[in-house]
Amino acid sequence: MPQLSPHVQNVPANQIREITQAAWDTPDSLVLSIGEPGFPTPAHILDAARATLDRDETGYTPNAGIPAVRAAFARRAGAASGLDISPHRAFITSGAQQGLHLALTLLLDAGDEVLVPNPGYPTFAMTAELLHAVPVEYPLYPEHGFQPRVEDIEALLTPRTRVLLLNSPSNPLGAVLSRDLTRELVELARRHDLWIVSDECYEAFTFDVPHVSPLAFDGDAGERVITSLTLSKTYGLTGLRIGALIMPEGLETAASTVMESTVSCVASPSQYAALAALTGPQDYVAEASAHYRANRDAACAVLDGKGIPYLAAQGAFYLWADMSFATGGNVRDWTFQFLKEESVAVAPGTAFGSIGEGWIRIALCGDRAELLEGMRRLPSPADAG
Repeated sequence: MPQLSPHVQNVPANQIREITQAAWDTPDSLVLSIGEPGFPTPAHILDAARATLDRDETGYTPNAGIPAVRAAFARRAGAASGLDISPHRAFITSGAQQGLHLALTLLLDAGDEVLVPNPGYPTFAMTAELLHAVPVEYPLYPEHGFQPRVEDIEALLTPRTRVLLLNSPSNPLGAVLSRDLTRELVELARRHDLWIVSDECYEAFTFDVPHVSPLAFDGDAGERVITSLTLSKTYGLTGLRIGALIMPEGLETAASTVMESTVSCVASPSQYAALAALTGPQDYVAEASAHYRANRDAACAVLDGKGIPYLAAQGAFYLWADMSFATGGNVRDWTFQFLKEESVAVAPGTAFGSIGEGWIRIALCGDRAELLEGMRRLPSPADAG
C-alpha cells in the first residue's frame, strides 16, 4: 500500500477522544471527559428540520448559506459586539471545526505561523498542521490565571506570523477574556498586521462576567477579525454540524471557492434548524446556563472539600483542576489508570498542551448526580500523603 502523507501521519492523536473512547468501552463508566450537552433538543428546532424534509427542500444550498440563516447569525454577532453586522459577512459552516479549517485555509500558506493558546483546544494546532502551517504556542500560565499576556505573545512574533487565535470562553479552562485585554489583543494584531481568528463556541455561557468579542474593536466593516460561532453547545446541536464565520467585508468570494472544494454547502435541514434556534424561544439557553452554573458550584464544593486546587471557571462548561499531586508527572497515563480503578473518565490536561501537565478537564454539562459521584472518586492531596 502507498504511504499516507507525512504531515498527516505526524498529527498527534486527540487525547480527549482517546480517553473518551476507552470510557465508552468500559461498562458503567462515568464519562466526564467530553463536552456533550445532555438536554433534549427543543421541539420547535426539531420541527423546523422535519419541515425542511417534508417540503422536500433537499437540494444544494448556496455556498455561503441560506440568506435568512446568514442574517440570523449576523444579528447574533451584532448583539455580542454592539455593531451592525451585515448578513453578507456571515458565512454558514458545517460546525465550528469546519469553520476553523475554512478560516485558516483562507489565511495561511505553507510555513506560515499561527499563534495558538497553550493550554488550548487541540484541533487549533492539528488544523494548522494539516494545512502545512506551523502552530506556535503562546503560554497561559497558572500564575497569571491562565490569561494571555501581550508581552508573551509579542515575544513569539516572527516575519512568518500570520494569525493570532483566541478562544474565550476557553475550552478547556473556562477562562474569559476581559474587555480591556480583548482590546489590547486586537491592538497587538493591528500593530503587527495579523489576522485574528476568534473561537467563540461558548459565548452564550459566562458566569458573572460579560462575553466580549474581538469584533467589538474591529470596525463596522471588519478589518482583521474572523469570528467562529456554533450552535453545537449553545442549543445542544452537536450532531447537526451548524455554525458560522463572521468575516470582514470582501471575503465571501474566496470563502465560497474554498467551501465548494471541501463540503460545497451545509445541509438545508441543519440550516433551518439553526434558524429556528436563533429566532425562536430562548428557554433552552437560559436553562442550560443555569444548569452549568449550578453544576460548576456543586463541583467546586467537592474540590474544596478535598483540597484540590482548581481554576474558578467564568464561562463554558468545564472545570480545570490541578491533580499534579497524584499524577506522577504523566497525567495522560494517570487518566487511564483512574478510569481502570474508578470507572471515571476525565480529560488529561496534556490534551490541551504542555502547560496542562498535571491538570485535568472535567465536563460540567451532564447529569449532576453522575458528575458529583465521579468527582467524589478523585483522590485528595491527603490521600497522596
